Amino acid sequence: MKQSMMFIPTLREMPKDAEIASHQILLKGGYMKQHAAGIYTYLPLAYKIIQKIEVIVREELNRIGCSELFMPALQSKDLWIESGRWEVYGKELMRLTDRHEREFCLGPTHEEIITAVARDSINSYKKLPLALYQIQTKFRDEFRPRFGLMRGREFIMKDLYTFHATPSSLDEWYLSVREAYIQILNRLDLHYRIVSAASGQIGGKSSEEFMVLCDIGEDTIVYSDQSNFASNVELCDLAEGSPSPDGVGIIRHAKGIEVGHIFKLGTKYSEPMNFQFVDEAGKKNPVIMGCYGMGISRLIMAVLEQHNTNLKVVWPQSITPFDIHVIPMDKPQTLGYQEAMNIVQLLEASGFDVLVDDRNETAGVKFNDADLIGIRYRVIVGRKVSEGIVEVKDMLNHTTQEVLIQDLKNYQWK
Repeated sequence: MKQSMMFIPTLREMPKDAEIASHQILLKGGYMKQHAAGIYTYLPLAYKIIQKIEVIVREELNRIGCSELFMPALQSKDLWIESGRWEVYGKELMRLTDRHEREFCLGPTHEEIITAVARDSINSYKKLPLALYQIQTKFRDEFRPRFGLMRGREFIMKDLYTFHATPSSLDEWYLSVREAYIQILNRLDLHYRIVSAASGQIGGKSSEEFMVLCDIGEDTIVYSDQSNFASNVELCDLAEGSPSPDGVGIIRHAKGIEVGHIFKLGTKYSEPMNFQFVDEAGKKNPVIMGCYGMGISRLIMAVLEQHNTNLKVVWPQSITPFDIHVIPMDKPQTLGYQEAMNIVQLLEASGFDVLVDDRNETAGVKFNDADLIGIRYRVIVGRKVSEGIVEVKDMLNHTTQEVLIQDLKNYQWK
């Protein structure tokens, strides 16, 4: 891909309203553009990364037996009246009225719709369990949108819902989804903790949050330095240095960014919305439900916070926008530049996704932009190109190696 043809409007100055590293990088690096407070356009670079995150999420959820669907963002007031949430959800619910004076909301979540969808088809224990998910834009009228993608009014989320005949079936699926979340976050190379949490507006008997550890996180977690014990401070306010409740290690505090939240809903929605099934004995029972959310757009921010050094980015290889960044030092229409184009063809023929900086810019501009784009491997086509030699830089390990052009296709790209 020629960089001149990919819309990456990098900025020379730091945006004044960007307070944290990820927000600064996303704006300065041409990943997104603000439309209004908490509302952004994802430009090609960010959207390419979002799509790669979505692929990982789909792979892990499909592996455990989930099916994907797509539900409407515009939701009828009637369903929210059924569930009892229309009046209690609060001002974060974006409400609107159509030309016929019918009331709707823009969905912050989809428990009501998925319950209505499933109850029209699921009436027997023989059709349970069932797991349905979507990846979709959500809306919340945040009082104070802040920190870029940390807390926006419009954002991309994956929500999964499971339906069960028995509590043990819910428990089994809950653990399966929990493990899928672990695999997703591990593939994104994130440092995180799983913490006990309050269920909030979603409801249910128990829930856990997946917290990416980061100094700018809005939540405080308490955790053991020697075991898996961890909790949101709202549920377990333990002093730092005190013994862990599980008897292993001592308590530490950390800030975290919530990127996932999983709930055992039970019958919170099925009972008021009359979603029942017939069990093996012929008796009607409310369907037991689980709910599992993951912030797709927030994951970009979380990865950036953990994978930048002084605003220089190195994306994890699983979601890097390109595999290799070819940067010719010579101007267009020169032999060195043409050799860079030949290298691109060589690498692409070997199966690599390559970005080449074909712009008529100075080396300083190219390298500054490359630091923001964050591709791990750079092939610098410079002064030794006439000898058939280029520099390969591994930006993660801070190494530089001279490599013969003919050996590039067999180079050990890790």
